[in-house]
Order: sequence, then C-alpha cells, then structure tokens
Amino acid sequence: MTLDNLFFAGLNVLLAWSVYLALLAGSLSFAQGAFMALGCYGAGVLTVKFGLPLLPATLIAALGTAAIAALLGYPALRLRGIYLILVTLGITFCVRVLLENVAYVGGVAGFSGMVGADLQAVLIAVVIVGGLLLWLSYSPLQRVFDAVREDDRVAAAMGIHVTRIRLMGFAAGAAIAAVAGSLYGHYMNFVRPESFDVMLSVYVVLYVVLGGVNNMWGPLIGATVMTLLPEYFRVLADWRPTVFGLAILLLLLFRPEGLLSFRTRTNRATPRTPRKSPAKTP
Repeated sequence: MTLDNLFFAGLNVLLAWSVYLALLAGSLSFAQGAFMALGCYGAGVLTVKFGLPLLPATLIAALGTAAIAALLGYPALRLRGIYLILVTLGITFCVRVLLENVAYVGGVAGFSGMVGADLQAVLIAVVIVGGLLLWLSYSPLQRVFDAVREDDRVAAAMGIHVTRIRLMGFAAGAAIAAVAGSLYGHYMNFVRPESFDVMLSVYVVLYVVLGGVNNMWGPLIGATVMTLLPEYFRVLADWRPTVFGLAILLLLLFRPEGLLSFRTRTNRATPRTPRKSPAKTP
C-alpha cells in the first residue's frame, strides 16, 4: 500500500461523508462531483493566481461552495425522489461545461500549478470532519435531521423548518466536498474538468450505500474498503466497476441497510421514578 492509496482513501471518506450529510435530511445528492470541482478550482485560483496559503484558500473555497449549494438547493430541495436526483445530476453537468468554457482556469486544457497538499493534510481533514460528525451524532440536532428524513410532514407539524434543515445538510455536505476537491487539486498539481464527471458522484453515493446510511461509520467503511480493496487484489483493478456493482447488488438483496446498519443513540432513556401520593390526613 502506497501513500497515494491512503491519500485517496481519505479523500473518498470525505466525499462519502459529504453525501451522508445530505442524506441525514433525506436528500440524495449526485452533485458532489460539481462541488468538489468548485472547491478544487476555487482554492486553486486563490493559491496560484493570488498567492494565498492552502489553508485559508481551502476554507474560503469551502464557504463559497456552501453558499452556491444553498443558492441552488433552495429551489431544488423542494423536489423529492427522482426529480431531485435529476436536478443534482444537472448541476454536475452544468459545472463541468462551465469550467470547460472558462479560459481563466484553463478551460478544457486544464488548470495547473497547485501544490501543498499531502497525506498529513487529508488525515487532518478527516479527523476534523469526523470529530464534527461525531459531535453531531450525539447532539439534539441529529434528532432534528432524523425527524426530517423519516417524515417531513410530521417534522413540519412539530415546528421544524424542513427546508432550512435540508439546506443545512446540503450546504454542509457541499463544503466538505469542496475541501476534498481542494486537497485533490493541490495533491495532483493538475486537474481537468473531466476529472469531476458524473461517475465520480455515482461512486461516492455507492460508497455510502455500501457502508450504510444510518451512522457516520458506514460511509467511512464503504469508502475505505472500495478504495483499498482493488490495491490489495490487483486482479480486481480492471474489473472494479463490475465488482463494485456486484457488491451493491448483493447488499441490496441480503443487507439493504449496508454493512453497518446500527443507529447512533442520541440520548439515553432515564428511568422514571414513581410519583409518591400525598399522605392522607385524618
């Protein structure tokens, strides 16, 4: 196993977590490739053309991508099911076409000159994002996300602003994908718009489905296994799409909730003490 394999495993974990955050509120997004591209090119412009260090450039690109995702998601997240999937796929195609036609970032020829990312940087990002998700898993906000995902009408009747919660998960997931994109570009030194095609988004969603969507550990396991397994078994490298599809099919048949199907408990039930009846006075 090389450092490159570990780097891309950490990168895919970040991308899987970005989809997981959107799924927390019941929104299935295939736009992570587009958000990754925005983070990559945004941070690349800031470091190459304006001379910013990698860390502030990554944070600025992540915030900008989250704002764009919130702007696009406000009308899109009112849709459900196949309609939302089609909209997020359209976002991915539109961002790729846009990048191919902007000469400032190289167009179809690609964008180069980005340096500074390494395995340590992606590990730090995984630890920070994982810590935030762990905090979220045990916070009251997790129960709000669960309520919106399970039944948005009941959640709205309880006073929860459903659209706001979905936007929160969608934008936060876009920010994480942008961080992954920034690290990817500054590790590869050269990127092209075709590096962020729709198949990237499809693979990321499948990482989450494979590992499990009920907790934050499922996407981590799914992304790590499907990234490193072909490296251990070289014969699987050329057959990766076939093996990946077969694994998903078997899971859907025998374990539809993924490899890790447990739910994180966000609160503990406290035993209720029986109320004492007042003493009778003679």
